[in-house]
Amino acid sequence: MEQIAIVLFAIFLASLFNILLKKIELPTAIGYILTGFFISHFFALTHTSDQTLEYVAEVGIIFLMFTVGLEFSFEELKAMKKEVFVYGSLQMLLTSSLFALIAVTLFSFSLKSAVIIGLGLALSSTAIVLKILNENGDIHAGYGRKSLGILLFQDIAVIAILLMIEIFTKDVGLLSILSQTFFNMALFFLLLYFVGRHVIDRYLRYAVITKNQEIFLLAVFFVVLGSAMVASLFGFSYSLGAFFAGMLLAESHYKYQIEADLAPFRDLLLGVFFFAVGSKIELSIVLHNLFTIAALTFGIMLLKSLVTYLILQRFEQKRTAFKTALALSQIGEFALAIFLLAHSLGFLDTKELNILSTTIILSMFLTPFIIKNLATLADRFFKEPLQPELKLSSARLHGHIILCGYGPLGKVIARSLKARGFQYLIIEHDLKLYEEALAANEPVFFGNAAQRPVLESAQVGKSCAVVITFHNLEKIRLVAHAIRDMAPDVHIVARVRDKKEKESLEEAGIGEIIVTTEVLSEAIVQKLFYCTI
Repeated sequence: MEQIAIVLFAIFLASLFNILLKKIELPTAIGYILTGFFISHFFALTHTSDQTLEYVAEVGIIFLMFTVGLEFSFEELKAMKKEVFVYGSLQMLLTSSLFALIAVTLFSFSLKSAVIIGLGLALSSTAIVLKILNENGDIHAGYGRKSLGILLFQDIAVIAILLMIEIFTKDVGLLSILSQTFFNMALFFLLLYFVGRHVIDRYLRYAVITKNQEIFLLAVFFVVLGSAMVASLFGFSYSLGAFFAGMLLAESHYKYQIEADLAPFRDLLLGVFFFAVGSKIELSIVLHNLFTIAALTFGIMLLKSLVTYLILQRFEQKRTAFKTALALSQIGEFALAIFLLAHSLGFLDTKELNILSTTIILSMFLTPFIIKNLATLADRFFKEPLQPELKLSSARLHGHIILCGYGPLGKVIARSLKARGFQYLIIEHDLKLYEEALAANEPVFFGNAAQRPVLESAQVGKSCAVVITFHNLEKIRLVAHAIRDMAPDVHIVARVRDKKEKESLEEAGIGEIIVTTEVLSEAIVQKLFYCTI
């Protein structure tokens, strides 16, 4: 009876906190953290309760990583290889090296302990950052893609960190451990790929044939948790197995139904994760080490942001680099697990573990406030270009063509429209391309074509057609849905690479989808008619 009362009070408190927070447009993660903190202090949670919370919280992260995998197929991961493998590896290497050096020189940690601390502090929170980016629609924005790429590399790096801790504690040769790990990884990927292609798709098809949503949902649960379990058997994290299972299903016919069915379960389970994070805050430790924890939190977040910014600003716009750096400034949930393992193996004492854990939780607690105000903070240092007055007065815009994107294809279309005397304007969110359009004296708006205010400024309701020139499928879908909501009768034209991409966009309400391979093949065949034998 008492346990039911605690659960009931926790649900009431979480709903109350989140109702209040939503009024000021703050994410639900904060409400769950506050609930966990209050419940753990007003009701002494037992060790068994803590373990149960951790198990349920881990399931929430598993479902989060699975739905993230659904958004990015293997082809899209290849397209993000720079964000994942270049930015991600540089961020982990430089940040962890800096923190390890500080731990050795300023705090006199042993080399092994310092390396573990440095690697743990270099990690950012996948659960918090991706949830907020999904909620505010920035997951496919420039800084969102960079953040996602770095986070994916960090999740993969957790495997290497756990392997390294194992090497520190065992006398087994490094070469034998590495060879065994690479063998297990190759075997796991091959098994998952084979099962995903030949078994899982057919299994879900049988579930769909029943026309029973409950059976389909059970089948999806089995796929997600089964993939996580298989990854664990090979020595990898549950979340990594779920992520790759999601990637395998990203190209299936059931992708969107799976996303829709899993969303409420994923969000509630993530709520349990944030609740568990809040329950670990020890008030006595915070009060006795208040200055140390505050200084560590501020210093770590500042240094992480600085290192990430310095890496990205060499490759990306400074504003995008700045927003990405701030979004990833916190310490992630995997660091808690790494430090707990390090403590159990004697690399950290109890006081060090408590201070580091509280610092992690505090940095995670601050993250929603930082991400919510990213645009405002970025404006103080890197102003977005002001929109110049268009040659075409907005009052006169009627029956015009909106061109989304001023890349190579956009430039060609703009020249053709200008030569034919059509009234048109361009929407471009890449600063360099925007400046190119300005230099070419083109009528151009700076903004994201998937956002309503930008489309309203372009008078999408009065336009006769919208042409989407970029390749990113998810961005095409977002733009198409935004246009359909505001102007259902406007004709939309987009281009894709092949028939598979065309099929994935059929539900987006795009009037004309041009398949570039078909157009090119037809053009090549026409040229062949001029050959002589």
